[in-house]
Amino acid sequence: MNDDQEPSILDFVKSILIPGRKLIHIPPPVAEEQTPTSESRLSDARSARTGPDTKPLPTRPAREGLQPFPWLVLLALLTALFAQLSLEPRADRSWVTGVFLYGVAGTGLILAMLRGQFHLAEPISPELPDGNGSINWTALLVSLALELAAFLLFASEQFTTVNTAFWLASLAIFIYAIKPKSASFLKWVRGGWQQLKSGVSIKITPWVVLCVAAFILGVIFRIYQFDQVPSQMVSDHAEKLYDIQDVLNGNLFTFFIRNTGREAFQFYWTALLIKLLNTGITFFSLKLGTILLGILTLPFLYLLGKELGSPRVGLFTMLFAGIAYWPNLISRIALRFTLYPFFFAPTFYYFLRGMRTGQRRYFVLSGIFMGIGLHGYSPFRVVPALIILAVALYLLHHRSNRAVKHAVVGLVLIGAVAIIVALPLLRYAVDYPDVVVYRTLTRVTSAEQAITGSPVLIFLQNLWRAMTMFAWDNGEVWVLSIPHRPILDVVSGALYHLGFLAVLVNYFRKRRWTDLLLLIAIPFLMLPSIFSLAFPAENPSLNRTAGAIIPVFLLIGFALDGIFCAIKRAMGASGRTLAGGLVAALLFLSASQNYDLVFNQYRANYDNSSWPSAQIGAVVRDFFDTWGNRDAAYLVGYPHWVDSRLVGINAGTPDKDYAIFTDQFELTLAQPAPKLFILNVNDTPDLEALNRLYPEGVLRLIPSELPGREFYIYFVPR
Repeated sequence: MNDDQEPSILDFVKSILIPGRKLIHIPPPVAEEQTPTSESRLSDARSARTGPDTKPLPTRPAREGLQPFPWLVLLALLTALFAQLSLEPRADRSWVTGVFLYGVAGTGLILAMLRGQFHLAEPISPELPDGNGSINWTALLVSLALELAAFLLFASEQFTTVNTAFWLASLAIFIYAIKPKSASFLKWVRGGWQQLKSGVSIKITPWVVLCVAAFILGVIFRIYQFDQVPSQMVSDHAEKLYDIQDVLNGNLFTFFIRNTGREAFQFYWTALLIKLLNTGITFFSLKLGTILLGILTLPFLYLLGKELGSPRVGLFTMLFAGIAYWPNLISRIALRFTLYPFFFAPTFYYFLRGMRTGQRRYFVLSGIFMGIGLHGYSPFRVVPALIILAVALYLLHHRSNRAVKHAVVGLVLIGAVAIIVALPLLRYAVDYPDVVVYRTLTRVTSAEQAITGSPVLIFLQNLWRAMTMFAWDNGEVWVLSIPHRPILDVVSGALYHLGFLAVLVNYFRKRRWTDLLLLIAIPFLMLPSIFSLAFPAENPSLNRTAGAIIPVFLLIGFALDGIFCAIKRAMGASGRTLAGGLVAALLFLSASQNYDLVFNQYRANYDNSSWPSAQIGAVVRDFFDTWGNRDAAYLVGYPHWVDSRLVGINAGTPDKDYAIFTDQFELTLAQPAPKLFILNVNDTPDLEALNRLYPEGVLRLIPSELPGREFYIYFVPR
């Protein structure tokens, strides 16, 4: 095409799809010059006859600056809602209708974007990087020496006063070494602390009130029915509480080997809460720790939306993540799962802010959160690789020497700080690599179970299942989900798919590197689930995909903001009210369904699938409170029944395992009465054995709080 030729539609499409080709911008249509109509000529003649003093006829004021009503946008939204509704679980569910309707919705959205009816919020303009690239080499060498000493001292596999002092000193001196020369250390650190609290305003405005209300709504969804959802612990909770008991007993391990090995953060965090609040070795303590972290993730979702788009994108992102079933459940289940999004959100936020501003303090903060995140939950280990990929994407879109230097320096700073913060774990990994990577190897290789079939084909199938879980099937793990339903509610699912498409089209049109990063981040953060090659039935899982919560809800925020702005631009003064009403309606529908998913469906399914360890623990506690002898209570072993460790924890005696088996019954004769035996209702052989041993015993059926989970108590009075 010559420069003086008008571009064709084919040229425009090629400019979008072919990398490296200059993007053709199509100017908005210019109104054609109107020829005088007979009506206008008649009006002119009348004016000439009546003269200048005659009052003109009243006319309707022009709607200046307004655009045509965005019917295509609303069509896309409505069709997407029906598409996702058709994919909700039911006996005759089929993907055909949903795919067709999503195709219609996608076509409408693309047309709306090409016609200028739908726009994504523009991010904050990049600022010039900090030109002061000085390094205090003496301080840097001191930091490296302290880091090496700490690395050697962590051979003890525990935190001690000495190795912890060397470790923290190496971090502090490293930060001092890379601060700008023009800033004092304390002032620079204080500035970083202020940035840690950025986005929080003490000035009360309607916007602040709205953001606080959105945050409070998220808090309510997290803490409502705190004790009842979920109501029972599972065996993993016992393992966690035993590790926390180790911490409280002074065993300050850098890595905990119980239950195939776990990183340390949750155990120290929960132990701190127990010390501060005196909540004890309980399910409550575990829940409190993870729910607090889930709540603290919400402000970073707001900040990310604001950084990548606008404050309103941040508000919508935080609002819908706050009420959603997925992040709510991974917080409530009280395991380490919520640590993945909790540490990824600030890592990602400060990385993006550092890339935009070039200020080193942001890269330092990103590295700190990345390093702590590596102490949290093993799927977080993909995050360093994602940050490297993000820098590569940035460099593909910014080729200047200044941009290259800026990106490389930022990556080195994040990596260096993260290595220092993760040093205790890294030392343990050097000494015991097989222990640290065992959980990963059992899923990726045939270490525990042979991979059946082609690993490449299984990977692709897992990738497909993970990427479609937002609309179709979130897996079969009852502890953490409602099996075989979409991971998103109808409204969030529709907005997510519209947001994904809008960001994809926006990238092809504007080549914005953060758009591509958001899209790639979703499957990348789900790789810990996708790589379950030996156990493909475990994919998708809400826990190993949890880091994707961040980009998924950002796409939801972008989509809703685009719809809001389209209506507001078209309707003038009334547009904001109409758009706000639509958002409120969508929020109500989403909140209603998520409430039902968590507090009705999930609760019922969880209760139907678990055992009443809390109730049995209460029975044991009542027994030794009454009779004063905790050693005279027994839980008779039975296949696939209550974990006896959970009974002890719920009874307030976490150091006591109440399990007993048939061949041990006669040993109880030495124990003075009264005695209490708890049995499964189907355990007839053990009940008969106890009757023979203690004919004076009294049998009683205890109705369970959970449906179909009744149990026997066999009380021996003397």
